[in-house]
Amino acid sequence: MTDFPRRALPRQLIASFFALGLIVGTLVPLCAQTPGDSAAVPLASRVIEKTFVDDAKIEHRYRLLLPTNFREDESKQYPLVLFLHGAGERGDDNATQLKHGIGEFARPDRQSQYPCIVIVPQCPAEQKWVSVDWSPKSGKGTFPDQPSPSMKMALGIVGQWIAGGRVDRSRVYVTGISMGGYGTWFASAMPGNPFAAAVPICGGGDPDWVAQYAGMPIWAFHGSADTAVPVGRSREMIEALVAAEQMPQTKYTEYENGAHDVWTETYQRDDLFAWLHSQRK
Repeated sequence: MTDFPRRALPRQLIASFFALGLIVGTLVPLCAQTPGDSAAVPLASRVIEKTFVDDAKIEHRYRLLLPTNFREDESKQYPLVLFLHGAGERGDDNATQLKHGIGEFARPDRQSQYPCIVIVPQCPAEQKWVSVDWSPKSGKGTFPDQPSPSMKMALGIVGQWIAGGRVDRSRVYVTGISMGGYGTWFASAMPGNPFAAAVPICGGGDPDWVAQYAGMPIWAFHGSADTAVPVGRSREMIEALVAAEQMPQTKYTEYENGAHDVWTETYQRDDLFAWLHSQRK
């Protein structure tokens, strides 16, 4: 497997840089565990239930991971990560969205090295983070001008935490898988967004929005054998960014023969956490 910085990809070679190493993933259990340790801490005890009330006085339940040493009576600020789940985790139980990825953020060693606040909202059934049709092979011209109700809710939670004073405003990040990958491409291009970096995984964007990523560090991931979200949806975004010579450099990692679940191996990467937490707005 090879990681490519954006400017290392000449336009004439874009179509030929996708043969990368094989990565085979395993599902992450609903627990926070350090590799090699036998004891695991159930996520339910770490990722607490919270409620956000929007401007229309509608309540939205979400999950919140706080740094291990977080104290409400202190003023210390922390980075914040917005995690957008996939289509299979939609609902209203405020639990299913913890199925993938969050266990890696909650690992004791991760929180020790990269303490951060993680917001995990849940998109209601039959809704999407971005109101787009997932079936087109290309996302060109598909992104709507306005965020979906679910995206407004997620951004509202982020805004509330930023306003609360415990978040380092220069280190607010967004990442998501599948449907949440679409959401990550959308949220990181919205005018006035608070994000310092974005990590879309097996999602898709809209190449017509390429100019809106100027100044946004992005590391995208996809599996070449993904049958749920075609790998072309990530490739066309990288091609558009390369063609537009956007800065800073966009990173792209494609797992050769990787299926839809490449998020497992992705969130296990130490270099991803190091890269993400080094970004500042």
